[in-house]
Amino acid sequence: MNNRLIKLFRSKIYTAFLLLFLVLCIGVLGYRYISDYTWIDAMYMTVITITTVGFEEVQPLDVPAKIFTIFLILTSIVIVGYAISIITEYILSKNNFEDIKQRKMQKEIESMSNHIIICGFGRNGRQAAKKLQDYGKPFVIIERNKEIVERLLDDGIPHVFGNANEDETLIEAGIERASTLISALPSDADNLFVVLSARQINASLGIISRASQETSYNKLKLAGANNVILPDKIGGDHMASLVVIPDLVEFIDNLGIVGEQNINIEEVKVEQLYNASEVKTIRQLDLRKKTGCTVIGFKGVNGEYIVNPEANTKLVAGSKIVVLGRPEQIKSLNSQYNIEQET
Repeated sequence: MNNRLIKLFRSKIYTAFLLLFLVLCIGVLGYRYISDYTWIDAMYMTVITITTVGFEEVQPLDVPAKIFTIFLILTSIVIVGYAISIITEYILSKNNFEDIKQRKMQKEIESMSNHIIICGFGRNGRQAAKKLQDYGKPFVIIERNKEIVERLLDDGIPHVFGNANEDETLIEAGIERASTLISALPSDADNLFVVLSARQINASLGIISRASQETSYNKLKLAGANNVILPDKIGGDHMASLVVIPDLVEFIDNLGIVGEQNINIEEVKVEQLYNASEVKTIRQLDLRKKTGCTVIGFKGVNGEYIVNPEANTKLVAGSKIVVLGRPEQIKSLNSQYNIEQET
């Protein structure tokens, strides 16, 4: 609705400028041919008449020129007044629309809980946001680049304008209620400061940080990051793997492609599948028969991972399973156990 109103104002502005241009042309042509002024003198007379600045005429006006001047003054007063009112209304309305959208977005952020905060909307931040969006996970962007923030506002993406290094900005993004923070700033020093601040504010927060240098890895871990990602190292390993085991890498890449219709791998908390007070095994849960999905991984309460777990593995409270399936099978799993509503 706001965008339509802004477009309407813009069309009115174009009309106002067109009318001003027509008045200017009529004035120049009128003085040029009625009073036989030169083109420069005709332009001068038209401008001082339209703007009503009160300078003297280039030469005394005869009766036809005076009548034309009266017509030009009356016409220009109406058109200039219209143009000024439209431009002023457009500027004020646009500012009001942006303020309303910003306040609405801040209320949305304040209502969030267990959401993800992404610090920095550069290349890595955008990729993280896209992945979270595909999975339907709520997130908030922290960005200090004004141009990027304006695009985020236009796209309706929850964000906070400010420096992620400042505690006030993190609190405004809801860090006290968030489940995870992704620090994707280009500077390792900035990421280190964000990790320290975030860990101090929310001790239970899951923190994932980007690092450019391998020497920053241990520092970020000591500062409180649960995971530290080295994009350059991952990129190099991935390229080498394409040489050594190309078909396997291509298969794994396809598992990571997500969208509305093609999610094919999912991590699920045991509590989302059944009442964990009565412990069941993978065999008893029988997800393969119920949904078609296959359990390919298990994460115990102690954080230990098991690839291709045994059928008699006990699914205790606090543990997780990783399931693999075709998009329709994952969709069946989500719908049967209402997993899509979990954040």
